[in-house]
Amino acid sequence: MQFDQATITMLLEGVRDTLYMVILSSLLSYIIGIPLGIALVVTDREGICPMPGFNKVAGVIINLLRSIPFIILLIMVIPFTRVLIGRITGPNAAVVPLVISAFPYISRMVESSLKEVDAGVIEAAKSMGASTGQIIWKVLLPEAKPSLLIGAAISITTILGYSAMAGSVGAGGLGDIAIRYGLHRYQADMMLVTVVILVVIVQLIQEGFMRAARRSDKRIR
Repeated sequence: MQFDQATITMLLEGVRDTLYMVILSSLLSYIIGIPLGIALVVTDREGICPMPGFNKVAGVIINLLRSIPFIILLIMVIPFTRVLIGRITGPNAAVVPLVISAFPYISRMVESSLKEVDAGVIEAAKSMGASTGQIIWKVLLPEAKPSLLIGAAISITTILGYSAMAGSVGAGGLGDIAIRYGLHRYQADMMLVTVVILVVIVQLIQEGFMRAARRSDKRIR
């Protein structure tokens, strides 16, 4: 299996576009998902600042967005993407549906991680007069850090998979290369190379976050 310089350049550009979509989408999704996940925990009936009405509405919205398969969401938000970005193809356009699809998932991952924190630690902070903000920043997030990092590995690899699907509508990246050459032109070698590259990226993401999670876990020191 040999590739000419043009093919190698195309693959490198595909890797660049894929990493761009994944990194930017992950960053924006976490900017939305972390506060939303915190809000879900804090406003829960058993949370430190119960707001059942808000919690229920937010939960329903998140569940609705999570229930839409990404490939369908990708098509549904095309008009919104065109208004927001000015085009519906390319990596920047793919970021819009990626964020809309990922932030509800991330908010649930954050919620799950924060709920793993020992209630006794939270009660101890309350008894010492800690405010809601102090409990969030000095208790919940630090205590949940290992779980949050593991959740980040899962979330980012999920976004990577979504970015490959976005190639079906002209988003670019490795998914686009696999579809145009591996599927439509029956070039099995191109399909194999894109799959191998994606597997390597997933393994690097997984290993990096798992190591960070182990280093931050006080229980194994």
